[in-house]
Amino acid sequence: MKKRIMILLFAAITMLLAGCNLNNNVNGDSSADKSGESNVLRIGAQPYPLYASVYVAKEKGYLEDELKKVNAKYEWTDFKSGPLVNEAVASGHDDIGFMADMPAILAKDSGQDIQIIANVAYGEKALALLVNSNSDITSAAQLKGKKIAYGKGTYAQHLLSLLLKKENLTFNDIQSVNLAAGDIPAALESGQIDATVIWEPFISQLVSAGKAKIIADGTGIKRGNLVTYSVNSYAKAHPQIIAAYIKACKEGSDYIKSNPKEAAELIAKDMKVDPAILENTFKNLDYNPVLTTDDTNEIKKVKDYLLQQHLIQSDIDMDRFINLDYLKAAGIEK
Repeated sequence: MKKRIMILLFAAITMLLAGCNLNNNVNGDSSADKSGESNVLRIGAQPYPLYASVYVAKEKGYLEDELKKVNAKYEWTDFKSGPLVNEAVASGHDDIGFMADMPAILAKDSGQDIQIIANVAYGEKALALLVNSNSDITSAAQLKGKKIAYGKGTYAQHLLSLLLKKENLTFNDIQSVNLAAGDIPAALESGQIDATVIWEPFISQLVSAGKAKIIADGTGIKRGNLVTYSVNSYAKAHPQIIAAYIKACKEGSDYIKSNPKEAAELIAKDMKVDPAILENTFKNLDYNPVLTTDDTNEIKKVKDYLLQQHLIQSDIDMDRFINLDYLKAAGIEK
């Protein structure tokens, strides 16, 4: 119990903790609580562009249609951060959620009976090291002694470690500043920090506004996987519902790829992001839910990093944690 509390607390301080903004939507019948019904998939969601394909699947009706084919419905709850989704799944409120690779592994290590069932997206350029547009820093080699902001427990932390390692530096060589992503832009603009490692849409927003410049991104270093994970017992009992969900996400991915402008306009309100910024963000991400060998190998490397840094307490059998069966059932294979 002590270990579980420590891990969840560690994750919870990493991102936006300002509020929960619960927005429940039960597809088909909003007048009743469907959480106890076996034909309802309860989805814990985050309105980030990183997860755009899931929101497109919802808004275009793909999610409703695919679940209807297997006599199922969905219950949707929006949260403001990954840790809040994690808590909802851990408490039994939701059956499925999505987050970056590193937090998902931390959740598994905390004792949650979950498994990774699909990608949501990946993007080497969707995660980057930024400095103020007026900064004289031009490479990661110049970070020594600097104040660098990132969310501890996020996949940004992992990219930063890789960038530092490439320059023969460690976290001991920098001043780490733990900030929620929403607080980082103001800190960077005001000079409270020298640099940050952050994700989309903050990258596109800051760069397009002329407030920051990119020093390095994940290209050739970190794939930047965002994954879907489910409660094992639910997925085992309802494989057809999980497969239907994945099919809907693939349709959402395909729509973004073929109609980026329309997709951006469709979900911009959910994301609270300008459609033009959202469309630009799409260029940095591949939303195909398939888990390729490159994806699984990348996620395993993240686990190795966490183990080496003693951020998880025991090894995880990644071949069991990453379950490709549902992708196969959905007809989506590498």
